[in-house]
Amino acid sequence: MQKDDGASSEMSGVLASLQDALGRQVSVDSQDTDAARADKSGHRSAGEPLCVVFAESTEDVATVLRIANRFQTPVVARGAGSGLAGGAIGSPGEIVLSLERMNRILEISTEDRWAIVEAGVINAALNEAAQDQGLWFAPDPASRAWSTVGGNIATNAGGLLCVKYGVTREAVLDLTVVLASGEIIRVGHKTVKGVTGFDLAALFVGSEGTLGIITEATVALKPLDTSPVWTISGVTSETAVAAHAVAATITAGARPAILELLDAKAADHISRYLARTDLPLGMTHLIAQTDGPSAEQDAREIEEIWLGLGLNVDIGQDREDLIAFRRAMHPAMEAVGNVLIEDVAVPRSQLAAMFDAIRRIEEEFQVEIPTVAHAGDGNLHPNFIFPEEEAPEHIWAAADALFREAVALGGTLTGEHGVGLLKSRWLRDELGDEQWRLQREIKAVFDPTNILNPGKVFLPEGLAQPM
Repeated sequence: MQKDDGASSEMSGVLASLQDALGRQVSVDSQDTDAARADKSGHRSAGEPLCVVFAESTEDVATVLRIANRFQTPVVARGAGSGLAGGAIGSPGEIVLSLERMNRILEISTEDRWAIVEAGVINAALNEAAQDQGLWFAPDPASRAWSTVGGNIATNAGGLLCVKYGVTREAVLDLTVVLASGEIIRVGHKTVKGVTGFDLAALFVGSEGTLGIITEATVALKPLDTSPVWTISGVTSETAVAAHAVAATITAGARPAILELLDAKAADHISRYLARTDLPLGMTHLIAQTDGPSAEQDAREIEEIWLGLGLNVDIGQDREDLIAFRRAMHPAMEAVGNVLIEDVAVPRSQLAAMFDAIRRIEEEFQVEIPTVAHAGDGNLHPNFIFPEEEAPEHIWAAADALFREAVALGGTLTGEHGVGLLKSRWLRDELGDEQWRLQREIKAVFDPTNILNPGKVFLPEGLAQPM
């Protein structure tokens, strides 16, 4: 196929302008550009992006966007590449703007209980620094050891601790954002309260790089509690009983910091992966953890509820092995085969119905779907296992059925992973035409020429696939 000389010339102009402005921070090395084609979702773009720019400051980001805006070249912001929805994947003709070098913790205030960080700071690194000051950062995604705070904010990441401490949005105070034009703005407040104007900081949280690029954030920290942590585990042969135990725990007013459900398929895979022979096979597992001054009292209350419902219960301190068991889900799945990790959420009252739906979908499409859930939030992670390099059509058909069931139960397509590339075709069906139009109009206000992560979240008009 003959190349479009005009397009080639324009790409050369963009690249030359970036190299003139930022020098060695602009990489066309195939090791960098090839790595930017994929994330943890398993999806890989059709080809390498134009380049990867390693920004080292907010002004670098602004420079890239001013050049991209002039040439109308798409820009994909990228942190650690740990996303599960294809939201930070670079494609041919796109600039991948890496924020991984913007990894400075600028300030930790014990008086105001905040940290000011650049977007490339690793979640776990912030927590380690905060704990040295008697504080901690509550957002706790499974990828916390390698995901960036900027990525956590861009996807409104969740994790195991959400049931008590909320998602990333609850920790965000203010943000420095670079718009598509290259203009630098600051949104939000450093104050505890602040209701002047629309809450633009909240709008950018979860926007997946489609409205602007977050370069710096002030995030709330919590005081570190050194009280003993208690862990409660329960097993049952019936997933419905475990789901009922979740609802009963919340209804009783118990406040676990963690409340996780692992169906029998998931628990068995993890047991084999970790070579755990002390845990029963073929059983659904519930794992809860309580913290704070009333941790033991809360744990005893949860134990009583679960025993009353017929679960076999174990309770005690220093059972981080059980939390590690839950966190081993992803590597356990990778050890079995390739996996599409999905992320739907339903009202807690519909957990049992959603698990029933997953079992029906397994039968209909002849696919194994081990599932874990941040059960206290109603957020399920069904894992579709397949041998092929990329998810085949029958896997996507099964995922489509899963999404239909979740929405029909009053739920949503994604609880914490985001829409990205992989779920964009279903977005309009959940939102409805009117909200779809309004959201696209908001996108157009911030990014009128659609250069920020185009094709992610919002498909072009007419391409949304009905469910």
